[in-house]
Amino acid sequence: MLWIFLAAAAAPLQVARNAMQRGLVGDAGPWGATLVRFLFGLPFSAAIFAVMSLLTPDAAPDPSLRFWSGAVLGAISQVAATAALLMAMSRSGFAVAIMLQQSSLPLAAVLGWVVLGDALSPPVWFGVGLATAGLVVLSWPRPGQARADLPGALLGLAAGASFAVAFNAYRQAGQAFDASHPLYSASAALLVAQTMQSIVLTSILAALRPSALRAVATSWRASLAAGFFGSAASACWFGALALAPAAPVRAVGLIEGPIAAAVGRRLFREKLSMRQWTGGALTAAGLAFTALG
Repeated sequence: MLWIFLAAAAAPLQVARNAMQRGLVGDAGPWGATLVRFLFGLPFSAAIFAVMSLLTPDAAPDPSLRFWSGAVLGAISQVAATAALLMAMSRSGFAVAIMLQQSSLPLAAVLGWVVLGDALSPPVWFGVGLATAGLVVLSWPRPGQARADLPGALLGLAAGASFAVAFNAYRQAGQAFDASHPLYSASAALLVAQTMQSIVLTSILAALRPSALRAVATSWRASLAAGFFGSAASACWFGALALAPAAPVRAVGLIEGPIAAAVGRRLFREKLSMRQWTGGALTAAGLAFTALG
């Protein structure tokens, strides 16, 4: 049952990271703010892997093709998901974007069932359906505001879809590296993924948008804090995914919704409409059913 505590710890850490990243979007842009999560989190991920290596001296790592394919696919999907989420926040608001990216739950359930053979009970499928209905209500544009609301909703759903792919890919990588030591494997997958993400994103921004790199360097204190929270959240998510299927892991993260709503109101002075509260409540109920299932 350790995965439940890891997933519950990951949710508030992730909200803190998202809030800090959103503050960096203005100067660094969405891709610069995305880089912060990986580049400044890399030292912390390396430290986590070092600790896990010391705690598991009998580990027998197997960096097979299955491990590398899962790590690479997860790294690419996570970068795309993070950038889409940050852009959704600027259009739909902090709390709404966080709830929209919860579409990763039904998609992760289906992908885990199809690709990895995860067994899901009827209550889980009912929860997936209820969460999906809540996401439809949450993302439905206001009357006459489709042009303004639709881009943010689509970006939030795109973030959820990309996160669903990333969750299952990282689960595969963790299982392939050393199945007998899941937390050690999860920390290895995290370190490999963040190394690749940092190198590729830094290279691209250096060639295409050096101003974004300068903005990230100038805001190094906030970037370092975002990197710490991001690395800590990812370590908890990876560990939980190494121990349980992606759908229930994401379901336990339902506490992210109310935390994000409180943060959005407190820091960004956002207010949710009745429709958004209804969609959020349906989504949370669906996530709860999935967790109980």
